[in-house]
Amino acid sequence: MARPLRIEFPFAVYHITSRGNAKQHIFLDDHDRRDFLRILNVVTKRFNWVHYAYCLMNNHYHLVTETPDANLSKGMRQLNGEYAQLFNWWHKRIGHVFQGRYKAILVEKETYLLEVCRYVVLNPVRARFVLTPQDWRWSSYHATVGNARSIENLAVGQLLKRFSTHNDQACRAYVEFVHDGIGQDSLWDAVKGQLVLGGAEYVRSIRKELKNKKEVSEIPKIQRYVDRPSLEEMFGKGKYGNAHIIRDDIMKAYHYGYTMREIAERLGIHYSTVSRMIRRAEKNV
Repeated sequence: MARPLRIEFPFAVYHITSRGNAKQHIFLDDHDRRDFLRILNVVTKRFNWVHYAYCLMNNHYHLVTETPDANLSKGMRQLNGEYAQLFNWWHKRIGHVFQGRYKAILVEKETYLLEVCRYVVLNPVRARFVLTPQDWRWSSYHATVGNARSIENLAVGQLLKRFSTHNDQACRAYVEFVHDGIGQDSLWDAVKGQLVLGGAEYVRSIRKELKNKKEVSEIPKIQRYVDRPSLEEMFGKGKYGNAHIIRDDIMKAYHYGYTMREIAERLGIHYSTVSRMIRRAEKNV
């Protein structure tokens, strides 16, 4: 089974999601949500995490978390492991609570942090649970605007300073910023390789973290080659006829994790043509 690539380095910021097994609820009531936040506080203290936003839904949760000590995997193992044990004990269940491994997208702090935090607290609105984020109790929205107790190490001050150095003005600007995000297009189209949300410079800055992971076969190619060039960069903007196709270039794109269909669409040729060229090339290896 393919396993997600984990890139860990000091002060990395992640958007983390973990979902219930077979889309089942991981929170059956408010008691469960309080248990989860209590365990999260313990994990946060132990692993020195910093949080910028969170939201507990019914069958999944979101965290926007910074790891000064590069220990995401260890902390997540304890967080999901302890909560799953407690959930099964409390509800007299057995079996998996979470659906496989958690998902963690690296976030470029300077450019995407605010947008990701807004996305997280607007989850209940998008799911049509509530009309506004302040109507959902189980997110960081209330603590950020000063209307509820904070979880451990919720960086409210750091977040609000991005709006204003005056707290009242910052809170008003934050509220306006979040509400402006209702109905906006998803920001996840900008994610590169299912792994990184950031600009080209940020992706280049973490290439050294990828060097020793590119040949780990269990990790999907799209994640191993997050710094891969785009198909447009590889083949140019124009469409190509069969006579102009260079087999080595197609094989390189395929090696980078692009699908045969994606390559065919970029080149303006039939999928079967690309498939035949790749099969022939693989036979000659």
